[in-house]
Amino acid sequence: MDQQAFEAAVREYWIVREAQARKQRDGGRADAGTRGAVTGGAHMDAMAELMESIFVDAGFPPSSIARGSAVELPGYFRPEKRWDLVVVHGDALAAAIEFKSQVGPSFGNNQNNRTEEAIGNATDIWTAYREGRFGSVRPWLGYLFLLEEAPGSTRPIAVKQPLFEVDPAFLGASYKRRYELLCRRLVLERLYDAACFVTASADHTTPIHEPAPDLSFSAFEKAIRGRAAALLAVDG
Repeated sequence: MDQQAFEAAVREYWIVREAQARKQRDGGRADAGTRGAVTGGAHMDAMAELMESIFVDAGFPPSSIARGSAVELPGYFRPEKRWDLVVVHGDALAAAIEFKSQVGPSFGNNQNNRTEEAIGNATDIWTAYREGRFGSVRPWLGYLFLLEEAPGSTRPIAVKQPLFEVDPAFLGASYKRRYELLCRRLVLERLYDAACFVTASADHTTPIHEPAPDLSFSAFEKAIRGRAAALLAVDG
């Protein structure tokens, strides 16, 4: 897929956010802070549509892919959880992708929640797989995170160490760096098979950043195509 298509999907995120916030303001029921742009939903739809097109181009029929509806997957610690994109191959779960984002100004209030959520969702689905919920084929899990590029997300953040020393990698790290470490370590620990990390600002004139080559859109796309080739080759 063209890199421009990815960047267009990132830009669309901001367009949808602003449209949702404006609609709520015009209706006289705006949520506090930036919440109005989030509670409207659909702000990552362009990203999900792009990823769906990659799976289709890689050989999966459109009928095997779900996004928006029929995306509930069973868990182990809970009955089910909605994923953002689900691909089924025969009677097996071929892939599931989570799309997440964070916009300021309260980066610190949500970073731990996003981390716990990502780890918990993966742990839940892998345990459900162990219990035979998704067939005999190992699922492929993807995680994509979009962070607002802003002073609050890029400046160094102090850590508290009252009892024990934290991992040195987090010393002086910004929230942007913390999310990069999160995405990379989710893959290193095999909680997810691939992760994509991108930062961008609401200003459409500023560049979109992909801080790490191993977490780039290109690497993520290659991982998807590799998964497709391996799985579809079995049928060949």
